[in-house]
Amino acid sequence: MVSLSFTSSLQLGAQAIRTRRDESGWSTFYPPWIFVKASELKKMGLSSSLVPMASALLLLCCFTAWNAAAAAASGGGGDGLRLNYYSESCPRAEEIVKEQVRRLYEEHGNTAVSWLRALFHDCTVKSCDASLLLETDAATGLVSEQASPRSFGMRNFKYVGAIKSALERECPGTVSCADVLALAARDGAAMLGGPAAIPMRTGRRDATESRYGEVERYVPNHNDTVSAVLSRFAAMGLDAEAVVALLGAHSVGRVHCNNLVARLYPAVDGGMEPAYGAYLRGRCPTADAREDTRDVAYARNDRATPMVLDNMYHKNLLKGRGLLLVDQRLASDPRTAPFVKKMAADNGYFRETFAAALVRMSENGPLTGGQGEVRKDCRFVNAK
Repeated sequence: MVSLSFTSSLQLGAQAIRTRRDESGWSTFYPPWIFVKASELKKMGLSSSLVPMASALLLLCCFTAWNAAAAAASGGGGDGLRLNYYSESCPRAEEIVKEQVRRLYEEHGNTAVSWLRALFHDCTVKSCDASLLLETDAATGLVSEQASPRSFGMRNFKYVGAIKSALERECPGTVSCADVLALAARDGAAMLGGPAAIPMRTGRRDATESRYGEVERYVPNHNDTVSAVLSRFAAMGLDAEAVVALLGAHSVGRVHCNNLVARLYPAVDGGMEPAYGAYLRGRCPTADAREDTRDVAYARNDRATPMVLDNMYHKNLLKGRGLLLVDQRLASDPRTAPFVKKMAADNGYFRETFAAALVRMSENGPLTGGQGEVRKDCRFVNAK
């Protein structure tokens, strides 16, 4: 019996898939009603009696392609993470995190920025496992990742405890600190006017050890080359487009002057807009100021919308207003410059790319299943 080839059917099925954006900016896949006309079979020299079989095969192939595409869009994989992981064990888990993130944002607006930076630092060092949250413990010899120079200026860790406590009251020993960080970053981005309703998978478990000795190896430095940054992110499965989007988080928050003075003294970096350099010199002390003064002083990344997660970061790069050297280099490197320009011109594109990159980063090497533990207190490993 002659029939449509599997390859031909799959190609037709893939072509039949359509996508559209919903209100949150995410792709939703809509396979249309698919059928094969008798006239089309005739052109191929096939009997019209094959219409039912050909249509069924085409529909099957289309749905196979559709399912694969949908899984890819949602970050599907076999790593033990899934959407609504706590739907049975703690149904209100994600709602509780969102409530706490909103409450903390209303009381301390900068906490929303802290969640984004905390997730980045945690996930970059090998695994999204809340190892960042472990505090130094002299009794066990554990040294916190927070003590690393690369963690300088990080704050608001104490508020993770507030979120975790609310979860423990509802579902003791159920929701991991690693998932708290991931969900808080997602909700923090929304509080800052960034993408909303990001489909964040959960099911991470917590590390039982600090990776203090590996922080400087994995976390990018403020004066790294673009090649070094791309290499670090590539290890997490993130390409140049994703890197340009994620560094767009620098649109919110601030940078301490100890990371800036090298670009300002003895002369302003030639790649910096002169007026912007003058502004930064006013914000940051002179090169002969005391070190502790430089540590305390800071400058905002984005003066126009300092607490809005938008594409102003990319617009500023095109004007020579990048705060960190690594930021400004993105605008001139041929591997990243096209994405800087595209995001500067299209905030919707930035938001969509940022959301997808945030999800991918949040799924870097998670501990799942029987690995690690679910800490009762995010600051300490559970007592044996």
